[in-house]
Amino acid sequence: MKKYTLYTLVCLFGFLIPLFKCSKDDNTKTQPSDIWDIEKDGIPRFISTNYIELGKIYRISRFRSSVGHDYSDAFEHCRSMKHYFEPAIDVDWSLIKIYAPVTGIITRVEEEWAGTKLEIASNDYPAFRISIFHINKIKPFNINDTISAGQLLGTHIGAQTYSDISVIVNDPTRQGRFVSFFDVMTDPLYKQFTDRGVNNRKDLIISKEERDRYPLTCNGDTFTSLDSLENWFVLK
Repeated sequence: MKKYTLYTLVCLFGFLIPLFKCSKDDNTKTQPSDIWDIEKDGIPRFISTNYIELGKIYRISRFRSSVGHDYSDAFEHCRSMKHYFEPAIDVDWSLIKIYAPVTGIITRVEEEWAGTKLEIASNDYPAFRISIFHINKIKPFNINDTISAGQLLGTHIGAQTYSDISVIVNDPTRQGRFVSFFDVMTDPLYKQFTDRGVNNRKDLIISKEERDRYPLTCNGDTFTSLDSLENWFVLK
């Protein structure tokens, strides 16, 4: 008669499965979630690599500004919920290097009217996806390619448009929620901006409450009203 161990019998009959683990792998690791509730858990500061050569940038648009076009999420409307980085006038915009701000995987490759948009999901916080617009890619990139923080992606496309970056979070409602690039950067990275005259992260962010007090109007994604709020922060 074939002999069975107690472990095998337990797993075969199943009635004691809730009391025993029928897998010999006791090293299972919890994977980071691709959902993040910023209302409950706040916004983590995890980006420690700048995506652009900051020394060549003249000014940065504020989050929720009226620069460019309406770029809003399912929770807000008629505001630009990303940042535009405008290079200095004496710089060749097409030579400004663009880097991956996080280690992760590419989740979107989109050809734009000027250059390519790349979207990267963070390995550490996969609920957060960072989009960089108008890149002249150094090489072909594909969805699911692995990217390392600081990896050269290419250069900015040129003087026909600004460089822009956005951060979207997978909300528990399964709707994307935009947050500022400056909300998710670490203090050491933020210091690069304080060295250029930024006194507070709020210098680069129009709050939802302030934007709601001074709303914009839109026709499609085009702003149709004048903005009474400051849209840009000029770096020193």
